[in-house]
Amino acid sequence: MITAAGISFAFGTAPVLEGVDIEARPGRVVGLIGPNGSGKTTLLRTLYAALRPRAGMVTLDEAPVADVPPREVARRLAVVAQEGTGELPLSVTDLVLLGRTPHLSTFQRTGAEDHAIAASALRRVGARHLADRVFSGLSGGEKQRVLIARALAQQADHLLLDEPTNHLDIRYQHEVLDIVRGLGVTTVVVLHDLNLAARYCDDLVLLHEGRVSAAGAPADVLSPEVLEPVYRIGVEQVRTGDELHLLFRPLRHDAAVEKSA
Repeated sequence: MITAAGISFAFGTAPVLEGVDIEARPGRVVGLIGPNGSGKTTLLRTLYAALRPRAGMVTLDEAPVADVPPREVARRLAVVAQEGTGELPLSVTDLVLLGRTPHLSTFQRTGAEDHAIAASALRRVGARHLADRVFSGLSGGEKQRVLIARALAQQADHLLLDEPTNHLDIRYQHEVLDIVRGLGVTTVVVLHDLNLAARYCDDLVLLHEGRVSAAGAPADVLSPEVLEPVYRIGVEQVRTGDELHLLFRPLRHDAAVEKSA
């Protein structure tokens, strides 16, 4: 379980998060949604202790994450972030094998089991054919699939992902999120596509201007009454069988002003 209670954060004097609470229960997929600049990535980074909040506490299975040794955090929590990986001069296989590092002792080299786990992770994201390529030479979508494979190779029971469907075509958007959902691990994922959030998340947290605007089941959070004042766009829920879909339309200027008032 991952929880955050009363999280506030600021860059200098500019507040980004104010009093944010979130709970990711065991085995569930929690989606962080909200407009650009609402604080989604900042909140995710506080969850894995890349940022230290100025107020509030993040816990990993009831232990303050700031007090858990980094190596233990790495065994229990895998992260797919947006930054810092574009020019790594490593082969795809070597990059995915980095996910095995928390499971190795000091100076221990990867073995046959580690290589098998890495190959399996690449296969699951449809990237086995990239194994011998240099990571820095891949396309954006290929890089994203490889980074998710590295997280899978880590075999952690908590997973944090920052916009994992960026740069992916529609097929791999669904395949990657279907893989994530099928892992059965506690997951927090930042998503911009609200229809993907509706399909693959068990719970949603909607951020707006650094605060939680709504939280709960997708059908409740993704309602027109909740979304329209935040996104300032018309929203209609459509159901096909047991699946929820959203349709969007521009709001007239006077209606948008009224809803944001």
